Amino acid sequence: MASIRNHIQHLIDKLEGLPEDRLSEVEDFIDFLKNRERERQTTRAAEKLSEDRFRDVWDNPEDAVYDRL
Repeated sequence: MASIRNHIQHLIDKLEGLPEDRLSEVEDFIDFLKNRERERQTTRAAEKLSEDRFRDVWDNPEDAVYDRL
């Protein structure tokens, strides 16, 4: 936990050294990263939900030969 706090403080120190007009760019980038992570989590959740639905389609004797490739 201390490592995370140190990393955050290091980032804050860097932010404080930036010109004020660059802070909005940093904020936009942080928002972009958060949105991308949220989209990835949504995609993973949808994949997990669809696994059961597609299991019968994916796992069948006719296609077993492809599993060995």
